[in-house]
Parts: sequence; C-alpha cells; structure tokens
Amino acid sequence: MSETLIRLRGPQKAAILMLTLGEELSAQMFSRMQEDEIRDLSHAMAQLGSVSAAMVEAVCDEFSGQLGQAGQIVGSFETTERLLLKTMPQERVNQIMEEIRGPAGRTMWDKLGNVNETVLANYLKNEYPQTVAVVLSKVKPDHAARVLSMLPDGFAMEVVMRMLRMENVQKEALEGVERTLKMEFMSNLARTQRRDPHEMMAEIFNGLDRQAEGRILAALEERNREAAERIRSLMFTFEDLKRLDNTGLQTLLRGVEKDRLTLALKGAGEEMREMFFRNMTERAAKLLRDDIAALGPVRLKDVDEAQAAVVIAAKELAAQGQIQLSEGKNDQFVE
Repeated sequence: MSETLIRLRGPQKAAILMLTLGEELSAQMFSRMQEDEIRDLSHAMAQLGSVSAAMVEAVCDEFSGQLGQAGQIVGSFETTERLLLKTMPQERVNQIMEEIRGPAGRTMWDKLGNVNETVLANYLKNEYPQTVAVVLSKVKPDHAARVLSMLPDGFAMEVVMRMLRMENVQKEALEGVERTLKMEFMSNLARTQRRDPHEMMAEIFNGLDRQAEGRILAALEERNREAAERIRSLMFTFEDLKRLDNTGLQTLLRGVEKDRLTLALKGAGEEMREMFFRNMTERAAKLLRDDIAALGPVRLKDVDEAQAAVVIAAKELAAQGQIQLSEGKNDQFVE
C-alpha cells in the first residue's frame, strides 16, 4: 500500500469511491446515510480536488480488491451538490453546501468577517446595541471599524459604550447571539443576495454610454416592452441627482473629485449646473464655471464616464446612509 494512500482519511477514501461510482449509484448510497455522515462525506468530496487514476485504482482495490483501472476524477463543490440534490430537497442541500463552502470560514465569526460591511451594518442597526457590541468584539478590528462607521451616530455611540464596559461574555449569551445570527441573518443571506435580474441589468445599463444604452434598450423594447420599462424605472442616472435635497447635494460635492465634476457638468444642462452652483460658495461656484468654460470641446464618452462616476459616488454615500436617493427615474437625456 502506497504512503499516499495510507495518509488518506476514511472520508477521503469514501469520497473517491463515491465519485468513481457515478451520480446514480452515489445518490442511492447517500439516501442510506445519516445526516452527519452525509455532511462529513460532502465536506471531504468538495475538498478533494484532482485525484490521479493510480490513486483511484488503489482506493478501489482497497475496498473491493477487484476493481480495474479507473479514469481521473475531480471532486468539486459542483459535483458534490449534484449528488446531494438527487436525495435531498434543495433547501437542505443549500444548508450543507453553505456549511462547507461559504461564506468562507469555519465559525460563525469567521463567516461574518467575510460578509460585506454594508450588508452587515444594515442588519445590525436593527439589533440591540449589546448584541452589536458582542458581534463587533468578535470580528476582526478593521472589519468592525468599517461596520461601526456605517451605523447611525447615536446608535454607534451606544455600541461603543457597551464595548467599553464589556467583560467576558458568558458562554450561554454568546451561543444565543450565534444562534440568532445563524437563523435570522446567515440563513437568509443567500436569499437576500439573489437579486432581481432587472436590478442587475439596470446597474449594467447605468455603466453603458448613451448610444449603447439607447440602442440596447430600444432593441429590448421590441422583444419585451415590460422588461425594458422595468429596467428604466430602476436605473439611476446623472439627471436623477436633481431629486437630491440641498444637504445631500452638499455631501455629494465633498465626495466627488473636482476634475470629474467639472467634466460631468460640461455635458449637463444649465438647470443641472445651477443646482450644483447653488450649493457651493460663491467663490467655488465661480471657479467651477471658469473651469467648465476652459475645457473647450470634450468627447461625449468622457462626459458619460464622468457622470457615471458621480452617480457611483452618490450610490456609495447612499449605501452608507449619508444621503437619500429618491426612488424612480427621470429618463431624460442630455444632448
């Protein structure tokens, strides 16, 4: 028996054998296993990677002593999931696969550390400050800092005060927080991340230049007018910034590079320009007017890119709760 074969653990050998048998036979075997056996075997299968033909033969020989040469097999998340789906409902398979491949991490706290800070902050702002304090004390400091910065100021201060007074958290309380996070947050995370395809397409269309956007939307209208209208309603363009209030616009001005704003306003209408000028000091507005006039002719593509950058900045500020973006779309175009 080879040294490599000796080093293989039981679940790894079983995983190789299952993959060798194929999906139909493996599915029958899964149906006869206990849940913990399925979880251990699934984990081994998903982590297996590429297995040489020689190793396949050695494992099969160990089990039966009679199996001849087999071809190379590859253990992966995809093959594991397909096998599980033949014997289990989708929801249970999703739970098992989430445990073995993501969000990355072995513990709940590891997994939280891999959740986008905006998503995590939006969830935690509705929890008790003490719960949030426990969570932020368990994740990495840089991640905790980003989440804390996105919480409402008053609430964030409550969390900070509780973290300062926090002593060792009792095991029962910690387990309670973990259970709550697993049931109410982690179990729903995959579902919340299943985005409306119209929303996804609206974001993609926001990144197109005006000619491409108009051409593709026109073609889509001929095929599916309802879908085109839905995408239009979800798109947020530079013109939609007109719906920002003065405070929001001033916040946006502080977060946008001057050169990008100058180029973006070069292609904007007078009404749009004046809206920005009104929310600047008289001197800053004059300098910006002079910079716009000094640009001379510019490519429409460059204007589109600058306006898209301003919109992205607005969306980032909105995600952080610093400004409010109105719903709906004004689909006028700047010629």
